[in-house]
Amino acid sequence: MNLRKPLLAVGLLLSPALAFAHPGHDHAGVLAGLTHPVFGLDHLLAMLAVGLWAAQQQGTARWALPMTFVATMLLGGLAGFGGLQVPLMETGIAGSVLALGLLVALAVRPPLIVAAALTALFAASHGVAHGLELPELSSPWGYAAGFVAATAALHAAGYALVRVLPQAAAPLVRIAGAASALTGAWLLAS
Repeated sequence: MNLRKPLLAVGLLLSPALAFAHPGHDHAGVLAGLTHPVFGLDHLLAMLAVGLWAAQQQGTARWALPMTFVATMLLGGLAGFGGLQVPLMETGIAGSVLALGLLVALAVRPPLIVAAALTALFAASHGVAHGLELPELSSPWGYAAGFVAATAALHAAGYALVRVLPQAAAPLVRIAGAASALTGAWLLAS
């Protein structure tokens, strides 16, 4: 199987964010929003895990989980822009890395309503964190567009990885989930 094309596509997608990751290039906030999920390990692992987990599902859940995450995260981001403080938000984010990693590692397929509720719960914490971390001089709408686009791209990358790999590589996806879960446990402990 040739993974060169999907990896090149992901690299090209992320290259603008890598090239201009330092502040001062984007007062509209789009670039700041793009880089936030990509360069925060907790956010990056959770976003990829949602895509991996969605690809392990069947039927409607394959698109419903990423869509639920993005929509709920955006609502959480808007609440964060308004100054909403969520108790134990960082714990919730680290817990989402642990939980999503375990869901991928175990290839759990709960009923859609349960999967969507878990996804929404995790997304709300991430969204509020994004909203509270709005950089100075940034447009909230540009920033939101950036973190929504980056999140959707990370979900798509995780999903595509599972769908492109041959069925024999399924254990690798589970190992990636276990690694994410271990990282989540480390984040919770630190």
